[in-house]
Amino acid sequence: MASIFPALSAETYVPHQLHASERMWPETNCYVDLWIELLASSGLPPEAMLGFTLTQDFEGDQFTFFKVPLEDLEALYGIRVTELAIFDRLESHIATQLQRGRICLIEMDSFYMPDTQGVGYRKEHGKTTVAINRMDLANRKLEYFHNGGYYALEGDDFSGIFQHHLTQDDLPFLPYTEFAKFPEKPVSDKERRAIALRLLALHFAKRPEQNPIKAFAEVFPGQVEKVADRPFGFFHKYAFNTLRQFGANFELTATHLEWLGGDKQFGEAASHALRISEVAKSVQFQLARAIARRKFEPLATVLDPAITAWDELMGALETSLSKTSEAA
Repeated sequence: MASIFPALSAETYVPHQLHASERMWPETNCYVDLWIELLASSGLPPEAMLGFTLTQDFEGDQFTFFKVPLEDLEALYGIRVTELAIFDRLESHIATQLQRGRICLIEMDSFYMPDTQGVGYRKEHGKTTVAINRMDLANRKLEYFHNGGYYALEGDDFSGIFQHHLTQDDLPFLPYTEFAKFPEKPVSDKERRAIALRLLALHFAKRPEQNPIKAFAEVFPGQVEKVADRPFGFFHKYAFNTLRQFGANFELTATHLEWLGGDKQFGEAASHALRISEVAKSVQFQLARAIARRKFEPLATVLDPAITAWDELMGALETSLSKTSEAA
């Protein structure tokens, strides 16, 4: 049975430290979490890829669902990712790529994924991305990376994931699928650090023109008032796509800056990024209380420290990156 990482076991797998329980946001979003574990399992530092977090913006009803650009993965690690066309049974495509030493990243239905127990498993259908490391068609077993871990499913869940319940007259759901080609010659650590610093400057240049947290704060109380009128389960979806997205995003920013040199290289930039993350975590609890009590006015100023921290973060980076450019 082919696999990309044959030594991995769902029973003994230890997540990377970026998913440690002591972090403010042990999980971020399915795509970034997936790449953290994939890179770590490949013996590569996932901290190197996180410069793209500087580009996160507020999109009016949500923060950018931040994803590592594929060109960054190629530059930093030599990993090429491209779309995989699905014109036959999904399992057949996966089996072919596993035999070729390529791992598939696939949008799956969390309804059939036991690791989402208590959230989506057998409760509601939801789209999430996994990377399949091992598949046993005959015994209906699957091992996969998802969020901050490595898991296994089998039996009816396997059949559900691959839509075995559909008849010939049913229209199948064709998931978006990517596959990753790992390089024969790895990028050296020294070269990777130089590339990461160059990419950080490029992403800094693409940062939002206006403070995205300030833009969010202006509509936050009104949005929450509407959320309060929805079923309680909607609260979690709203919080995930707003507070968690920018909170987790900027905790990763801080991690990236520390990996690149920390205070010596970037002054207090990492501290400002962490402050944004801390505020988001705190406000998430205040959000729950505001909805329970239906008191929304206090939310008008709770994001002020994060607004200030974003401005200070970008100011510190502008100073440090300009010095780096002059030195080069």
